[in-house]
Amino acid sequence: MKVEQIYTGCLAQGAYYIESKGEAVVIDPLREVQPYLETAKATGAKIKYVLETHFHADFVSGHIDLAKQTGATIVFGPNASPKFDTYIATDGEVLKVGDVSIKVLHTPGHTMESVSYLLLDKDGKPHAVFTGDTLFLGDVGRPDLAVKSDLTQAELAGKLYDSLRTKIMTLPDDVIVYPGHGAGSACGKNMRKETVGSIGEEKATNYALRADMTKEEFVKEVTTDLAPPPSYFPKNVAMNRDGYESINAVLDRGLQALSPEAFDAAANETGALVLDTRNPNVFVQGFIPNSISIGIDGGFAPWVGTLIPDINQPILIVADPGREEEVVTRLARVGYDNSIGFLEGGFESWKNSGKETDRIESIQPETLAERMKKAELNIVDVRKPSEYEGGHVEKAALRPLDLINIQMSEYDKAKVAYVYCAGGYRSVIACSILKARGYENLVNVERGFPGIKATGVDCKAAICPSSTV
Repeated sequence: MKVEQIYTGCLAQGAYYIESKGEAVVIDPLREVQPYLETAKATGAKIKYVLETHFHADFVSGHIDLAKQTGATIVFGPNASPKFDTYIATDGEVLKVGDVSIKVLHTPGHTMESVSYLLLDKDGKPHAVFTGDTLFLGDVGRPDLAVKSDLTQAELAGKLYDSLRTKIMTLPDDVIVYPGHGAGSACGKNMRKETVGSIGEEKATNYALRADMTKEEFVKEVTTDLAPPPSYFPKNVAMNRDGYESINAVLDRGLQALSPEAFDAAANETGALVLDTRNPNVFVQGFIPNSISIGIDGGFAPWVGTLIPDINQPILIVADPGREEEVVTRLARVGYDNSIGFLEGGFESWKNSGKETDRIESIQPETLAERMKKAELNIVDVRKPSEYEGGHVEKAALRPLDLINIQMSEYDKAKVAYVYCAGGYRSVIACSILKARGYENLVNVERGFPGIKATGVDCKAAICPSSTV
C-alpha cells in the first residue's frame, strides 16, 4: 500500500494518491492532472477512482479531466448532484482498491454532501482518514455557504458537530488524519502548519473536539468571527458541480506568445486586464500602464480570486520568461480560464520597444520615518484587521487589501498615501490597483510593518505580526 500526499502551498491544499496491487485512487485532485498520471505510470498502476470529498469552493478540481483520461469513476457522497457522469456513494459503502478498502463516511456540515474517506488496510484495520474540509489539524471546516442551501450557517455547524462526534472522533486514536487544507486556507480559522496528524492528537488539542463541548458551544465557536468567503468561491463550486473546459484548452489559449504590438492591440480590442506576475520590488520600478501586480511567488491564486471580480475576465499576462505556463495553470486552479496570451520576452521586450511605461514610488522604512518627523502623513495599512490589532503605525488607516474594490472611495486622490503591509507584497498589489483606477499620489513602503517598527516610529501595541506577505 502506498499513500502519497501532494501538497500545494499556494492553495494550502492536500490531494492524495493511494495505490495497492496495481490499482489507485486520487482524492481531491488539482486542475492539472499530469502529476497523478505520471505517478500511476511510474508503477504501471490503473487509476480506478477519483474521490471527491465535496464540491470545492477554493479551487477547481481535476476530477473531470482525470476521469476522461484514465476511465476512472468519479465518486461523490450522498446529497451531491453533479451534472456529469459520476457515482454517488452511500454512507458506509466500501470501495475496493487492490487489497485495501476505502469506506465512505458521510460527514455533512461544511457542506451537505461532504464525506470523509476511511482507508482500511488489507486486514480491515483503520489506517488513515482523508477528512477533506470536515476536520483540519487544529480546526474544523467552516459551515460553508458557498453552496446554496436552505440551512443557516448555525444549522450547518450543528450537523458538523454531529458528524465529528459520530464519524470521526469514534475512530481509533492511531488513525492518521490527512486533511484537505492546512494553514493559510480560507476554509478554516485556526489551522496548524502541519499537514499530517492523528485522531488522538486532534482529540487532545483541537478546540472543536473537546470531549465536554456542547453542540451550542461548538456552533458559537465555529461561526464566530468568520470572514466572508472570497467572491470567487461560489463560481468554483459551480464549475466543480457543473463541469468545465479541459485544462489543455485553457493552456493552449493562454500560452499564445504576443509581441509588444500584438499584446497592446489585444488589450485595446478585448478590454483584457493586464496581470503582471513579476516580483513586486521589480514591478514598482517599471510596468505597463494600468497593469495590476499580483506576484506569482506570493499567495497568487487566492489573491487573484479575491481581487478580480469577474472570473470570465480576459487576462493578458506579463511574467518572467519561462514562467508563463505556471501562471496560466495557477489561474486555472481557481477558475480563471480566460487567459488570452502573454507578453513574449516579458516586460523587457515592452520597454525595449519604446512603448510607454509607468512606475510607483517605493521607499524604505527609514525614509518613511524621516518624513514622519517632518510632517503628518496619510499612512494606510492594507493588512488584515487581526494583524493591525497586533501592532500598527500610530494613526495609520486600516484598509484591508481584500476590501479594496469596495473601499476605493476612502482613498483621497489629492493626498499622498503611504501604503504598507507586512512585507511589501500586498502593498504593491494595492498601489497597482489604485494606480490603474487613476490614483497617482501613492508611495509603497518596502519591508512593511516590521521594517517600520524597527525604525522606532510611533506604533500602537507591542506585538509585531509574524506574517510576511
